[in-house]
Amino acid sequence: MAKARLACLLTLLSTHCYLSVLAVVLKTNNNSPWTDEFDKIELSCLIESITTTNPRIEWKKITNDGPSYVYFDKKISGDLENRAVIREPATLLITNATRSDTAKYRCEVTAADDHKSFDEIVIDLVVRVKPVVPKCSVPKSVPFGKSAELSCVEEEGFPKSEYQWFKNREEVPDDPKTSLKFFNSSYTLDAETGTLKFNAVRKEDAGDYFCRAKNDAGYSECPPQKMEVYDIDVVGIILGVLVVVVVLLCITVGICCAYKRGYFSSQKQTGNNYKVPAKGDGVDYVRTEDEGDFRHKSSFVI
Repeated sequence: MAKARLACLLTLLSTHCYLSVLAVVLKTNNNSPWTDEFDKIELSCLIESITTTNPRIEWKKITNDGPSYVYFDKKISGDLENRAVIREPATLLITNATRSDTAKYRCEVTAADDHKSFDEIVIDLVVRVKPVVPKCSVPKSVPFGKSAELSCVEEEGFPKSEYQWFKNREEVPDDPKTSLKFFNSSYTLDAETGTLKFNAVRKEDAGDYFCRAKNDAGYSECPPQKMEVYDIDVVGIILGVLVVVVVLLCITVGICCAYKRGYFSSQKQTGNNYKVPAKGDGVDYVRTEDEGDFRHKSSFVI
């Protein structure tokens, strides 16, 4: 009975080993490789076992739009044409990686003479992109005690950039209370959005500010920009308002006086626009050329 069981076990093991020998099996040294833009990267696809002498090897790039060939019929094609080669037996070497190469890649091997004739592995490639010079916005001057916002934006880097702010070449801490130099300042710093918001600026907040955008591939900085803090001259503002009010009052009084004295009368009586009074009964009005006005003469009605 024991001999029969042993024989059965040996038969199963031999059958498994036989099927394993007749199966194509793939593996990879790294299923999540990364590289910096413009560097080379190897997507390893190793054949552990195979009996077919001339298997069919294909590579596909998988994106949201679906899979597309990058190696088919023993030729590099698609996005990797002229930028990649195949290392025997099936490893794909990208010689000049770009940001558009970030995607999943699938290595497929078909072995017609094997019992298990197909196998595949998926590799997730990330191409890191160094940030470009960020766009920084720093107010030139801010009234003492007022709020102020500094912004920093960079959209080219991958993975997404994080931000740091510097004042006079010294990093601005996330919490001002952790630094003696920034202890009296009141602000909030968002490393993800790149905004630095002052709740109420103080004289010591004035200085040269610049921002750094950074990720795993490197960092870039914008040029320093000066922010000044000035006092509001309340007394000067009040005096200016009073001067304006006095000037307006003087103008108003002058106009009223001019009206009363008739400087704004629309018409003056002259010899040319003199209106002839209505004739009375028994009186004729005659104008002489040399006198320039009217005289009357009596007439009798019989």
